[in-house]
Amino acid sequence: MLDLTIPASMMRQWRIYQKVALGKLYTSIKKGIFVSTHSSQGIVFAVSRKVEPGVPKLVVDAIQLVTDWGVEGDYHAGRLVRHRYLARKDPTRPNIRQVLLVDTGIYAELAQKDIRLDPGMFAENITLEGISVMDLAVGTRLRLGEAVVEISEIRHPCHQLNEMDKRLLKAVIEKEQGQTRFKAGVFARILQGGWLRPGDRAIVLSPSEPAIFA
Repeated sequence: MLDLTIPASMMRQWRIYQKVALGKLYTSIKKGIFVSTHSSQGIVFAVSRKVEPGVPKLVVDAIQLVTDWGVEGDYHAGRLVRHRYLARKDPTRPNIRQVLLVDTGIYAELAQKDIRLDPGMFAENITLEGISVMDLAVGTRLRLGEAVVEISEIRHPCHQLNEMDKRLLKAVIEKEQGQTRFKAGVFARILQGGWLRPGDRAIVLSPSEPAIFA
């Protein structure tokens, strides 16, 4: 069997990078010099999963994305809807919320409001750095490491987020000129599975690029 274990020394180095990167991010915010990143390429900053529902998800060394299923060992994986409210309404509904993506820019914007969170606290499976997920249209495909996902839905946040900070739900809902904008991540479905680890490349695929390779 192929050994997919990440060397402990490599993960220690990555954990240090994550702490330093978040530290620099919050320092730049405090100085008022943070600039949001809008790019078609970035990296996987953190990966998370949790067997039970609810927030937060637990940051882990690697996750396995399974085609048309989700993250192996995660509560929200499955071909049929796993969201508890939606499942009560129609348990036969297809699961298009197989994984949740958030980016460090969202954490940065919250830090400007004095709300400091760590990866996984949004209950996301994948935290990206360098790509603004809220700017991605439904139907956009991303290559994440060896996997490919397709944005399926903007997340409509609920009161559960306030378990992390009582101000959080209000902070991720913006209203302007009668329009409501949610800034709590996007859901995606898995088109091509594969292992995903912090440091893996993240690429927004253009329509001309093949999303799945044999």
